[in-house]
Amino acid sequence: MRPNTEDFRTLFVSGVPLMDVRAPVEFARGSFPGAVNLPLMNDIERQKVGTCYKQKGQDAAIALGHQLVSGNTKAQRIAQWAAFARANPDGYLYCFRGGLRSRIAQEWLKTEAGIAYPRIVGGYKAMRTWLLEALEQSLAECRFIVVGGLTGSGKTDVLHALDNAVDLEGLANHRGSSFGKRVHIQPAQIDFENRLVIDLLQRQARGQTSFALEDESRLIGSCALPLPLHQAMQAFPVVWLEDSFEARVERILRDYVVSLAAEFQAVYGPDDGFARFAERLRQSLKNIVKRLGHERYARIASQLDTALASHAGQGEMALHRDWIRSLLNDYYDPMYASQRERKRDRIVFSGDQAAVIDWLKQYRPT
Repeated sequence: MRPNTEDFRTLFVSGVPLMDVRAPVEFARGSFPGAVNLPLMNDIERQKVGTCYKQKGQDAAIALGHQLVSGNTKAQRIAQWAAFARANPDGYLYCFRGGLRSRIAQEWLKTEAGIAYPRIVGGYKAMRTWLLEALEQSLAECRFIVVGGLTGSGKTDVLHALDNAVDLEGLANHRGSSFGKRVHIQPAQIDFENRLVIDLLQRQARGQTSFALEDESRLIGSCALPLPLHQAMQAFPVVWLEDSFEARVERILRDYVVSLAAEFQAVYGPDDGFARFAERLRQSLKNIVKRLGHERYARIASQLDTALASHAGQGEMALHRDWIRSLLNDYYDPMYASQRERKRDRIVFSGDQAAVIDWLKQYRPT
């Protein structure tokens, strides 16, 4: 049998297949990219064993676990593990601490299915701790530059033109603004953090030592940037992306109206999808009513309703430009202008999209 491992760097950099035998509720709180949840115990069984452990001790809890996971239930779970092991002969299994549950899964695989399959020493907890430490190490060893700019200036487009960009919004499945929520839900906070660090590790393994990031607040939707990264970003050099007002309006129309409507309709169908898309825009605007003030909110909400009616009735999207212009003039541009002033001393270059991309591709941090 291949030996058990605690070489976490190789596991993450190589994308080794991982079998997670924790309960579904644990897996939902946080996991690793590509890991497959094939639990030893389901949530109810885990809860019963945990209660027994508190009341009667470890031996009684283990006995109850064997009683709950026996017969056909045990055979079905072993069959799932065996199928995974045969499909992923280079993989590993783990539980929360790399202890009893992963050892039981190992033993049953060996005795019942004839498969010797290695586990990860220390389990999920050790891997998660290692990733958090790896982030701190990456921040100390690598160089970073932040791409800033007014809303709609195309910061994400710039990142997609670079081979050393870490797409925080892509990892968070959110476009970053109050209107950035997408069709599918965001990852759990721990999943977001794990994906981010693993992305950095894999890039470093390819020889990259400097990275471009989009300027972000602490929150990207419901996902919070890890505190060490957010704090470090306040000192990173900044490139500032310039674009005309109307070009930004068109880009916002493309991303937050045309593309978002298409996403919803692809998932939910033309009619229901459009209704959900319209509700998403209305709710996004409602979320910033306090910051807009009720008078401005009412005016922009009316523009949005008019645009949505035209969009739904004639398929005409031109009127969406009205509420987009109002939001930029009344809300986003003043806010970002203030942010630019605070970052003024850190701005090392500014220009249009082509100039910024060209500059970043040649940038060699010291």
